[in-house]
Amino acid sequence: MNLLHGTRFLNIPCIFSSPDNHPLLVQFNSNPYYCNYSGFQKHQGSWAEVKYYKKCTSHYKAKICNGREVDAFPDVQTLRKFPYDEIFGKVVMVRFDSNILLKKELDMKTQSVINSVSTIKYLYEAGAKVILVSSWSVKSNAEKLEVESVADFLSSALQVKVGPRKCHFESTKLKVEKEIENSEIVLLENLSEFKEELSNCSKFAKQLAKGVDIFVNDAFSQSHRILASTVGVSRFCSTCLAGFHFEEGISQLKKAIDIDRKPYIGIIGGGNFRDKTAALEVLACKCDGLIFIGNMAFQIMNALGLPARSEFVEHGAFEGALNIVEFARVNKVGIMFPKDFWCMNDYSPKQLELFPYSDIPDGWVPVDIGPNSLKEINTLLSKCRKLLWIGPPNFKLTNQHTYGESNLVLMLHKLSQQNCDITVIGKRACREIANKSNFVSGFNMIESGSVVWEFLKGRKLPGLLALDRAYPFEIDWNVAYRDPTQPLVVDIGSGNGLFLLAMAQRRKELNFLGLEINEKLVKRCLNYAHQSDINNSHFISTNATSTFRPIVSSYPGQLICVSIQCPNPDFTKPDHRWRMLQRSLVEAIADLLACSGKVFLQSDIEAVAVRMKEEFVRYSKGMLAVEHGEWLEENPFVVRSDWERHVLDRGGQMYRLMLCKSNCCHTN
Repeated sequence: MNLLHGTRFLNIPCIFSSPDNHPLLVQFNSNPYYCNYSGFQKHQGSWAEVKYYKKCTSHYKAKICNGREVDAFPDVQTLRKFPYDEIFGKVVMVRFDSNILLKKELDMKTQSVINSVSTIKYLYEAGAKVILVSSWSVKSNAEKLEVESVADFLSSALQVKVGPRKCHFESTKLKVEKEIENSEIVLLENLSEFKEELSNCSKFAKQLAKGVDIFVNDAFSQSHRILASTVGVSRFCSTCLAGFHFEEGISQLKKAIDIDRKPYIGIIGGGNFRDKTAALEVLACKCDGLIFIGNMAFQIMNALGLPARSEFVEHGAFEGALNIVEFARVNKVGIMFPKDFWCMNDYSPKQLELFPYSDIPDGWVPVDIGPNSLKEINTLLSKCRKLLWIGPPNFKLTNQHTYGESNLVLMLHKLSQQNCDITVIGKRACREIANKSNFVSGFNMIESGSVVWEFLKGRKLPGLLALDRAYPFEIDWNVAYRDPTQPLVVDIGSGNGLFLLAMAQRRKELNFLGLEINEKLVKRCLNYAHQSDINNSHFISTNATSTFRPIVSSYPGQLICVSIQCPNPDFTKPDHRWRMLQRSLVEAIADLLACSGKVFLQSDIEAVAVRMKEEFVRYSKGMLAVEHGEWLEENPFVVRSDWERHVLDRGGQMYRLMLCKSNCCHTN
C-alpha cells in the first residue's frame, strides 16, 4: 500500500519503483506550484514513459474548501411533525420507493423497510385516503409488473388491503378506473409506463395531483431526479411533506458529511472518476485520508506517474485525478491505493492470480483488491473515529473466490465495536452488510449512491427542494418580547417593516410579529427595533406559507389578528408553487386565530384582493366570514403601509376587506 501524505510532496521528490525497478521521480516544485510528472503506461506489451505538465495555482485550497462547500440542507416539513388530527379525511398521495418495498425478499426488520411501511400505515390509521404512486421495472421484481400483482404484494407487506387502479393519460387528462373510497389505500398504475413522468410534464403532474390535499415524498433514492411524481406534483398540492423514510435519508446524509469526529477516513471505490471529481474534492476537504480502491485506484496511480496500463485508465480522468493529488498535497490529506490485485484471465475466467499493481500481465484484468492491500487498509483504519465507504472495491462482478467486499465489511464491523462512526453508501455494500444481519445496527447505511454523489458535487436535490420549508429554530419568546403573553398581531410579508413598527409604537399592549422571506429586510427591521427600544415587535426571516403554523403555534399568548397586504401579483397565480396564499396557510391561520380574531387583506389590484378573499372563504373550514359587506373605504388600522401610501398618493385605489373568526367550534 502506498500512503502519500501531503508533507512528502512539498519541495522534495517522491521515489517509487518502475516496472523494471528503475526509480520513478514525481517532482513537485512550490511557488507557483508547477508540477512535472514522469510516469509509465503499458501499451502493446511494453512500458512507455509519459510526461505530464500542469500549473497548480496557490489558491487551489481556498477555492475548494471555501468557495465550493456543499450547500446546507433546507429544513423541510416532515410527516412526523405535521399535526396528526389534520390528516383525517384528507386525500394523501405517497410517492414510495419501489427499490425498497418491491424487493423480491422483503426484510421487514431493516430500517428502510420499517420506515417506508410506517409512512403508509401511519396515514391510513390517521383516517386519510391514501394514494400510492411509484415506478417499477423488471429489475425491481420481474414477477410483479402488473399493478394488480404489485397491489397484492403491498397488501401483504402492509397487512392492509391495497386496491389497484389502472389509469390512462390522454389529451392532457389522467383517467383513473374507479373513484377512491373512504379509508382506502389505492395503488395507481406503474408510472414508468408514462413518458410524461420522466419529462416532468406539468399537465401530467397536475392531473396526477388532482384532488390531492397532502403530498408525501418517501422516495429518497429519487431525490436527485426531476420527475412528475416527486417534483411536478408539489406545485399542485397545498402541503408537501417528507415521509419517515425520506426524513431518515436526510438525517443519514447529514451525518455522513459532518466532520464531528477525527480522524475521518474515506474509502472510495467504483469507477467513473471524471464525473465524480467535484465530489471527490469535497471529500478530500472533509477527510483526513482517502483510500482509493476499485478502478478509482488506477486513476490516482496514473496521476502520480505510477505504472498503469492504458486500458485501466479512464479517458478524460487525468486532470481531475491530478487536482485531487495536488489538493491532498496542499492540505496534507493522506492518499492510499492498493499494491496488489486479484486478476482474472480473459481466456480462463475461473483462474485467478495475485499480481502487484505495477506488474499485471497482458490478458489479465483486475477484479478485486489483494490480501496485502486489505491488511494495510486494516492497519490504517484501526485508529480512525469516523469512516465513509462509497463504491465497491472490485472492478466488475467477480466470482465466489474473491472476498474484498466481505473482508471490508468484517473490518468495519470490528471498527463499529470500537465506537467508530461508520457510513456505508451504495446498494452492493449495504446488501453485503444486510446479509450479515447482526452487523446492521452498527452502521449508518444509505443505499442510493447516486443521491450522495450528486449532493457531494454541490448540486441541488430537486426532490428535497420541492418539499415545504420548515422553520428550523425554537423561538425564545421571552427574548423576542418584553411580555410574550400579550395578544399577537402577525403581518405576513412585512417587507421593510414600517407598518408593523409604527403599529408597535402606537399599541404597546400588543405584540407584533413580521414574517418576511427577505433576510436583509428582516435584519434591518430588527436593528431598527433594537435601536429604537421597541420591545413589542419581532421579525423572522422565513417563508410564511409553510412555516406559519410551527412558528405561531409555539407563541404563549393569543393570536388576535393576521394581515396580508399588497402581495406580489405573481405569487397569486394558480400554478405558482410558492404563491403566497396556499390552502395550508389559510387553514393554519383559521386554526390558530383566537375566537373573534381578525384577518385583514388589502391590495391595489382588485383581482389579487378578490382571489385572497376567495381563498380564505374556501379553505377556512367555515370559521372566517367577511365583515362589513365588500370593500372597506378606510384602513381600520389608521397606520398605512409604505406601498399603500404610494398608491393613494398617485390617486390609485386600495381594495381592503376584513374577515372575522366567528365559528370557533373547529379551533384546534
